[in-house]
Amino acid sequence: MLKLGLDLSLSSIRPQGVWSPDDETSLEAWYQKGEGITLNGSDVSTWADSSSNSYDMIQGTATEQPAYSAGVLTFASADTNNLQTSGADIDLTGDFTIGAKIHLTTDGGVLLGDNTVAGEFLRFTSSTEFRIRVAGATAVNIDKDSGNWLEDAYMVLTRVSGVFTLYWKGVAQADTETKAGTASIDAIGIRRTDTNPYNGTISEIQIYSSSSATLIANINDRLSTL
Repeated sequence: MLKLGLDLSLSSIRPQGVWSPDDETSLEAWYQKGEGITLNGSDVSTWADSSSNSYDMIQGTATEQPAYSAGVLTFASADTNNLQTSGADIDLTGDFTIGAKIHLTTDGGVLLGDNTVAGEFLRFTSSTEFRIRVAGATAVNIDKDSGNWLEDAYMVLTRVSGVFTLYWKGVAQADTETKAGTASIDAIGIRRTDTNPYNGTISEIQIYSSSSATLIANINDRLSTL
């Protein structure tokens, strides 16, 4: 059912036997395509968390609200479009997995970050480099095997025993990096303070406090269909 107006709610029925992110006990936050969207006109003021943890992402400043159409949020870096949690950070202390369906249109932007604590972000620093900075420590960079990030794609980032691996459209990139420490997230599309805004679209983000080959495969399978 689709309810039009300032509050947009989309419900769906899951086919029997089909995996869903909320099947996972380690699901921390799920910004689901076409779900939990509250609109201010045609712009997003809230993207509610579809997990049970209520890490809703909101934006009260109208000029900074991303545009919305058919399940896709468009972030314009020129307008510093972003969404932020109203409460606690999402803190990932050990192994974790993050999946996203995106289309980056220019490099330099932050996919996920912390807009209240310095030194916390996941950022496309160039068209071929992805930078990870956690716990305020020195950043590490993952280079793309070939081509660039500027395309319609889906990605999965994992940390297992401190080692980061990035899967791009289901393919693990050869470059891996090691970095321990708590990764803190309270914003989509920005880092402290209102820096390196994301430019492009985002359809879905999933965040888990675990990682496994099965989880990675399930996330890739879902994102590839969005």
